[in-house]
Formats: sequence, structure tokens, C-alpha cells
Amino acid sequence: MQDLNWSKLPFGYVKTYYNVRSVYKDGKWGEIEVTDNECVNIHMAATVLHYGQACFEGMKAYRGKDGKIRLFRWKENAKRMRHSCEGIYMAQVDDDLFYKMVSKVVEINKDFVPPYGSGATLYIRPFLFGSGPKVGVQPADEYTFMIFVTPVGPYFKEGFKPIKIAVVRDSDRAAPLGTGTFKVGGNYAASLRGVIKAHDAGYGAPMYLDCREKKYIDEIGAANFFAIKNNTYITPESSSILPSITNKSLEELAEFLGYKVERRPVEFTELPGFEEVGACGTAAIISPIGEINDLDTGKIYKYCPDGKPGPVSVKLYETLVGMQFGDVEDPFGWVTVFDF
Repeated sequence: MQDLNWSKLPFGYVKTYYNVRSVYKDGKWGEIEVTDNECVNIHMAATVLHYGQACFEGMKAYRGKDGKIRLFRWKENAKRMRHSCEGIYMAQVDDDLFYKMVSKVVEINKDFVPPYGSGATLYIRPFLFGSGPKVGVQPADEYTFMIFVTPVGPYFKEGFKPIKIAVVRDSDRAAPLGTGTFKVGGNYAASLRGVIKAHDAGYGAPMYLDCREKKYIDEIGAANFFAIKNNTYITPESSSILPSITNKSLEELAEFLGYKVERRPVEFTELPGFEEVGACGTAAIISPIGEINDLDTGKIYKYCPDGKPGPVSVKLYETLVGMQFGDVEDPFGWVTVFDF
């Protein structure tokens, strides 16, 4: 194992010992295979290459102060993956196989779970794709389910500090009746125009508005949007955004802590009235937003006047992260503690 500077890790790929795989063929999943091969031998007519039959999940394993390794709400990831499979007609992975493969890949790579207090975690990437060949546009008969892991630092280099984002109006991530609610590769390919545009303008991520009217806030690139106003946690209701497990958890946690929760269409014109705004997702947990630049109008919305996250964001972040690492009691039963 290479020497790693845990506290300086980027959010990127680091080779670990093994990955795990299973192939769906003749109507059933095969045995779990463990391999150190980082490559996939795939048929040139596989549906993933031509028709985009692919979905994935993002999860993390956390090492607590007690040295034990924890997993957060894995059943929600399994459920969302099945939702994605339904959306693009792929074979589904049941909870049993999903958990067996997740626990196996974490156990055989446990040396790469960063130490407690380093600020780093073990990122887990389950993904499923059509590996069977088809020339006509139709679902494959064969699918491959794989999971690899890699130790990562914060998704945004700022960590839990205010980031800057840019409003993008000349591209859409997904249509209302398209694949926006599924975690499929095509959505991320569609988002690249906005991501690059925001980065080229000096911003960390794009803000997408609804594709019909450009009136409502949809998502922040690869994360959900939330806002705080009058002790209320507000997040968009939309038929074209991904249902974030982190956002769902923050809604439930906010209610548990005594805040009101509103999931509703959020008009772009509401931005000046929000006390705090942020992006949330597995990779970043919460990224407070300090500045939103509407690149078309030049209008800039400022938050975090002292350069620090707002008090509600801090409370939600510290409580959720504390639960994930085992420092804060988990009243919801969200955390699974491994026994290896």
C-alpha cells in the first residue's frame, strides 16, 4: 500500500487493492468475483457504449474514533439504484446482493479507509451497465454490476467553507419527463457544458434552472440545492432533479431538530430573501454557498458576510457528519457498523 497523506487527499481516484463484480445473465446474477484488475473487457456492441444503459451510486465509509467502519443509509442507495434501473430498463440489484458486495469491497480494502480526524473518507462507487451486445435500440440481455472504492478528500477544495457558483441558462441538465430523477451517466454528460462554463468563469459549480421557464431553481451541478429562511429548511420540488439521499436526510434531521421543512418549487427571485443557501450531496455533505453569479445579467447574490457558513448549515452539517462518524447518537437507525 502506498503512503497517503490522508489530510491532503483530493476528490479523485486512488488505486486500492480490489474491486468486486457480478454478471447478470440468463435471468440471474452470477457469483461475486473479486479482482485487482482495474479494467473491463467489454463487447464492442454493448448497450452501455451505444445507448447509454448505465447507472451508478455514490456512498462513503467512515472510520470512527473507536476505529470501527460505518456505512450510511446503504438501503437508500440500493433503492435509488433500482429506481434508476427501472428508468432505463436494466436488471435490478436486490438489497442482499448490493450489501454483500458493498461490505465485501470495503472489508478487502479496509486499509484505505482514512483514519478518524483526517477529514477524508472511503468513497464507494457501485455501478451497473449493459454489457450485452445489441445493434437495435433495445435493452441488453446481460448486465455487469461492479463496485470500486477510493479514499477521497472534500469534493470542493474549500471543504466546509463557502463556495461560489454561477447560474447557467444556455444548457439544461435534464428535461422534466426525461432521466433527471435517475442517477444515470447521460445526465452527467449533459451537465458538462454547464460545469465547464462555470469553471471557466472562476466558479465551483453551475446552478441549473428549470428548462421550461428558467423561473425555478433545480440543482447545483451534481448536488441538490437548499436554503434557510425563518428557521425553515427549503429545497426544490421538481420532476427533473435527482432525489439526493443526503438532502432527504437533512430534511428529516432538520425536522427532528425543530426546524420547519418545505419541499416546493423555489423561484429564482427568492434568492435575495434567503438567509443561508447551500449545495448538498454524498460527496460534499453540505457546501455552503457564499456567492451566486447570474452570468447572463451580471447580478451577484452574496451570502456568508463574515466568510463563514450560517448557523443552521453548521448545525445540520456537524450533526449529520457526527452521526456518520459515530460521534453523535443516531436516533434514526441510519448507520450500519461493520464488524470487521
